[in-house]
Formats: sequence, C-alpha cells, structure tokens
Amino acid sequence: MTLIDGNAIAESIIEELTVEVGALPGKKPVVAFIRVGDDPASVSYVRKKQKTAERIGIESRLYLLPETVSKEALFAQIDALNADSDVNGILIQAPLPKHIDETETFNRVLPGKDVDGFNTVNIGKLCQEDATGFVACTPAGIVELIERSGIETEGKHVVVLGRSQIVGKPAALLMMRKGIPGNATVTVCHSRTQDLPAVTRQADVLIAAIGRPHFVTADMVKDGVAVIDVGINRIPDASKKSGYRLVGDVEFDAVAPKAAHITPVPGGVGPMTVAMLMHNTLRAFKAANTSS
Repeated sequence: MTLIDGNAIAESIIEELTVEVGALPGKKPVVAFIRVGDDPASVSYVRKKQKTAERIGIESRLYLLPETVSKEALFAQIDALNADSDVNGILIQAPLPKHIDETETFNRVLPGKDVDGFNTVNIGKLCQEDATGFVACTPAGIVELIERSGIETEGKHVVVLGRSQIVGKPAALLMMRKGIPGNATVTVCHSRTQDLPAVTRQADVLIAAIGRPHFVTADMVKDGVAVIDVGINRIPDASKKSGYRLVGDVEFDAVAPKAAHITPVPGGVGPMTVAMLMHNTLRAFKAANTSS
C-alpha cells in the first residue's frame, strides 16, 4: 500500500509556483478574497489561503462583509473587483448566508477571474474539454494527486461517490475526458444508488466525496484499488483539545490494507485544493497579461 502524501505533493506545486512567480518581471498576480460573516471554518480557510499566496509571492486582498450584507452590496463589491484590472482572481468563500444564492453569486464573478472554477461558463468549458477554463480546485487537486502518484486511469473503471457541483461532477468529467489522467470509464454514485457496495467494488479508482464519516468500509472495495478520500468530517474525540478530530469518508484503517494507493485525512486532498487555487490565480494573471 502506498500512502499518497498530499502535503508533500502540494508543497512541490507551491515550490514550482514560487519559482515561476519569482521570475515574473514587474507586477505580480493578485487574488481577492471575499468573506461574508465570521464562520470559524471560513476564517481558517481564508487565512490558510492568504498565507500560501504570501509564500508564493501572490498578493492577496481580503474583503470582509457582515453576515447581514444585502445581495446588492455583495454584488457591488464583486463588480468592483471584476472592473479592477490589477485583480486577477476572485474567490468568494462559501458558505454564504441563507438569504444569498451561491450559484448566482459565483456567476457574478467574471469567468476569467473565477479561479474557484464555479462559474457556469467554466463548468461548461470543462464539459466541452476546453482547456481555457478554470477547473474547481478540489477536483483539479485530485487529478494532480493521481498523476503525480503514477496511478493509471486510461481504460480503468473510476467510481465517483458523490455528485456535488464542487467535487463529484467535475471529478467525473475530468476522469472521462480524452487525455491523461482521464480516458476512464466513469460511474457516479450517490445516496439513491441501488446496491452501492456492488458498484464501488468494481472501482479501480474510487473517489469518495459523499460527506459522511467512515462511509466507505472494507467490504465496499476490491484489492488493489486506488482510493482518493475527499471527505473532511468532524467527529467527537474527548482526547483532543478541540473535542473533535478530522476523518474522511473512508474507514481508513480497514480499507488501507486492501488499497494499492490511498490518501489520508487530513493530509491528502485538502492541501491540494489551496495549491490549485494558486495555480489558477497564476494562470489568470498570465492570461490577462498575454491578451492585453
């Protein structure tokens, strides 16, 4: 069994980006973060993204809006950043308050600045295998993990467990595209799939993104499977100072002995998401400065 070290792979990507950004003449890439409210997880995520940007040499700007902000005020802020030629990437930290529609908000960001890859135009480009679009950072990170770990996908059966707009659907599109990693036969499963274990046991590569702790058990996988665990779930743990610990969607201790490759949680897919956000920001900068 090979443990896929997401921290190490993300670190290598960050080092590559640092060299590339350091060699840029003149101005550097700029990414803008919009955070609505003070959700503790959102505060932590944005802080981590800002620190990584700083390491690479990408300038980050943080815009804080109250939980009670109106849709009009939020959209005015997005419009101002869309119009600012110095800003290359715009990220709106989810979740947003219930009174603001997330899809409408993501679509307010110009596709060329949508480094999160959530705009309908970029999702459509992914579906059409148009490489000029931005791919959502977690699925893009999954692809990098697979490629840099030497996991074969061509002609293999990839089972994606979960059908979210952010992970499941784009991951499935990436795996079925014409190219490497890709060229796979892809099955997408979800909570309504009948006899789910019979389907997941067919997987050469299993991408688990269902959002349920320890959902995938040893009887749900075959020997030699490659397991990419996207889940980040908090479960109570009295031995921890925080009172909880993080686990994935896969019952790691039981599944790992059967797997040829497996990602841990934490330290698997998570670090890749931030690295790919920075990769997208540099791409947006280069595209903006090539066309101008």
